Amino acid sequence: MRFLGLSHVNWLRYAGLFTYACVGIPLLRESLDASRLRAVLAWLLNRPLPGEISEADISALIGWWVAYLAFGVGFWFATRDLGASRARFVRVPLLAVMNLAAVAISWFSQSGLSGILLLVIAGVLPWMLSSRAATIWAILQNASLLPVFLGLKDEFGEPIYGWFDAVLQSFLYLGFSSFTFATSVVAKDQAEAREEQRRLNSELRATRALLAESSRIAERVRIARELHDLVGHHLTVLTLNLEVASHLVSGQAQDKVRQAQSVAKLLLSDVREVVGQMREEAEIDLGAALKALTEGVPEPKVHLNLADTLRIEDARFAHVLLRTAQELLTNCMRHADARNFWLALSQTGSRIELSARDDGRGVEAIRAGNGLSGMLERFQEVGGGLTWQSAPGKGFSIDAWIPLEAKP
Repeated sequence: MRFLGLSHVNWLRYAGLFTYACVGIPLLRESLDASRLRAVLAWLLNRPLPGEISEADISALIGWWVAYLAFGVGFWFATRDLGASRARFVRVPLLAVMNLAAVAISWFSQSGLSGILLLVIAGVLPWMLSSRAATIWAILQNASLLPVFLGLKDEFGEPIYGWFDAVLQSFLYLGFSSFTFATSVVAKDQAEAREEQRRLNSELRATRALLAESSRIAERVRIARELHDLVGHHLTVLTLNLEVASHLVSGQAQDKVRQAQSVAKLLLSDVREVVGQMREEAEIDLGAALKALTEGVPEPKVHLNLADTLRIEDARFAHVLLRTAQELLTNCMRHADARNFWLALSQTGSRIELSARDDGRGVEAIRAGNGLSGMLERFQEVGGGLTWQSAPGKGFSIDAWIPLEAKP
């Protein structure tokens, strides 16, 4: 779903950045105060500070700036690929940095600004962690506000909140965060449902295209068979009868019979030529089905390469290749965390070859689950084979082949 050319994920990210910028306004106002500017300059030059500002004030202002920038940098990098599941091992430390930075902002500013930033974190948590981990994080991050509220002091240095009030304040922020968190969960579920619907529609269109091609080929073969068996047979009988008739007549009648015999032979030759062409052109257009399968895939980017020499006449081959491409693309989208997916089909010598690879995270060792086992069984049923390989950081690749003279 897009609005003004931006996806819902980008809108969520930019809304978080806008909120972050708004939270920085009090910091900017404090920093641009003339007396504070003079104090910071004196502190940098190692000179005596103005009487109205202490060194603790300067340290608090610097700590505020460091925490604010740390949150912004963490949020920027953590949400670069918000809709993808990649690099979770990087996102968790970034989330920790953002959480600590938000708490530090309230600590140094003696305010509740961290609650606003925790709302931002709650909005992106469902897109970055699993459901259970995101829920636990959303609860614990608000519990981290408890030391902040207990440390807030009034102008006389007395604590503003007792334990009960501090816990109550934390629960209030937890309520706000829960609303933001739940809204983001619903948006994520809807986005996943739309993506699943898109995937199913693509698979349905691909299957329909392959079925239409198979039906077209079957009809052409049936017509060719009928022409050969019926018309061809009758023309052969007619030619033989005309050959006999040519020996039973003489004169002008014999010339006419021989002329008719020549026409019958020519017609029989034309019928055989048409039948041969229909059988030769009975090739399945697998490319249309593959394009229907891959179109509209948001990520990874699909690179489809179909050789011009590719000719598929057996519907079984087309079905195996289409289902394999479907399985590979689905696995890549769900598990590989890849940006690109390459799929190539070619015909070399006496076999059809399929190769696919991605630039995902890869794995150290591959355990053949139902998906890989199913693909291997499909190729083995038609006399082909399949191999795969992967390595951490080098993605996943697969090579498969089907001999043109497959076993029945």
